[in-house]
Amino acid sequence: MEYLKFILYGLIQGLTEFIPVSSTAHIKVVSHFLGVDDPGTSLSAFIQLGSVFAIAWYFRNDIHNFRSKSSKKFHDYLLNERLIWSILIGTIPIVLLGGGIKLFAPNFFDNVLRSNLSIALISLIMAFFMYVADSSKRGSINIKNHNYLDSFLIGFFQAFAIFPGVSRSGITISSALISGWKREDAAKFSFLLGMPAISLAAIVEFISAFNDFFLLGFLPLFVGLITTFLSSLLAIDFLLKYFSSNGLKIFIIYRVIFGVGILLNL
Repeated sequence: MEYLKFILYGLIQGLTEFIPVSSTAHIKVVSHFLGVDDPGTSLSAFIQLGSVFAIAWYFRNDIHNFRSKSSKKFHDYLLNERLIWSILIGTIPIVLLGGGIKLFAPNFFDNVLRSNLSIALISLIMAFFMYVADSSKRGSINIKNHNYLDSFLIGFFQAFAIFPGVSRSGITISSALISGWKREDAAKFSFLLGMPAISLAAIVEFISAFNDFFLLGFLPLFVGLITTFLSSLLAIDFLLKYFSSNGLKIFIIYRVIFGVGILLNL
């Protein structure tokens, strides 16, 4: 049962991390309705590492291109690469907000924002935000011609993803669309921007709750990570192919149904 539980966590995390429906909300709500323990913020953050590995694997050719274009001084090349700087700049807001809450209000999410009511209301708010984004005029900004202000703005909105129910991919893709990004590039930048944010959250949670992870055992955690990795690959591939042609409509409808469904079962 322990392994089945971690497979469930991994499937939910992987399938919903990159689809704009909120992985944290689904882990919390689905676990509740299935009678499985809520893994909590620490375990959820650690399992998200599987999603980071999935991004790195899916975009391995892009990462390889960074290396092939560089000369002997690969480190210097990275420091001068616009995309790398954009990702770093876009990561600053979530580090400051998440780090501040972790230091000064460590139980904030468990006590205030991890309730089903909060998740339902945030899901409905996000549905409206995504509707506005999906209805906005098609833009021309892409990964090659964007500027640092564009990346910082998306990173600013990404910071709100620390609140359960928001969805990191949902709010970054939506804010990119409103800012005038092309659909495919908005999704791709959202994925790449998530790598440091998800990794840092997992590392911090692992350090702060080391004893809890040790008690869980290595194998269940490993099973959860592998399940997250494989299901994340499917989610990334699906979103990139579906979203560029169809937009956010199906996810907006799902979010409304999800939010209303939770409210009706409170």
